[in-house]
Amino acid sequence: MDVGLTHIALPARNLDASIAFYAKYARMQVVHRRSEPGGFPVVWLSDRTRPFVIVLIQQPEVLQTLGPLSHLGVGCETRAEVDRLCAEAKREGVLRRGPVESPYPVGYWAFLADPDGHTLEISHGQEVGLTVELADG
Repeated sequence: MDVGLTHIALPARNLDASIAFYAKYARMQVVHRRSEPGGFPVVWLSDRTRPFVIVLIQQPEVLQTLGPLSHLGVGCETRAEVDRLCAEAKREGVLRRGPVESPYPVGYWAFLADPDGHTLEISHGQEVGLTVELADG
């Protein structure tokens, strides 16, 4: 049985476009897919680093988006990876802001827009895991 924060659910007009975006910019993959009779198709995406998924629910229209300040955050292994992803996002017209260097504990980050306008932050140098670990001590 799951305990704690397990998912965030977002509406998406085109599941294939959203799956491709999150695969490219957040290293996520489909771990569950279903379509209930009379319902909308649903996918769960995970980066397989922890038991947490983005649930995408296909909708004919997305009326509210996660953003521009509200966002999902993904840590990258290097600044160079943030720069590479930002260059790609700029070419694709989905770079919203950045990359930006911010003081500790924020680090090096950028905002991207997914196909429905939800905001994804990519970053390097944030220490969420360490901060949580130190808070336990």
